[in-house]
Amino acid sequence: MKNLLRNRKALFALALVLTGCAAGGVPQSGPHLSQTECSDLAALKSNPPGTKAQRQSEIAALRKAGYDPSPWNDDPNYPDDLHAAQRLVDHWIETDCHQVPPG
Repeated sequence: MKNLLRNRKALFALALVLTGCAAGGVPQSGPHLSQTECSDLAALKSNPPGTKAQRQSEIAALRKAGYDPSPWNDDPNYPDDLHAAQRLVDHWIETDCHQVPPG
């Protein structure tokens, strides 16, 4: 059991390092959300629950913000990490989507 826990910690640390390396190569300028994501997220805010495509855009935006909604992801930081991703997506909506009409 200790080996399993140790291996799990090592895999998590490796994933964290690789994520940091990958994120370091991503440019931080420019829009974070696509036009489709902007319009879908605006429609969800004004008329929930939304369509399947709009929900998929929401999940895609949350993933871009660093949230992993995998059901097998035993996340000890849930729901704090979800809330942090939602705040980041809300910020992106304000900065990236200010001219996109909902729908």
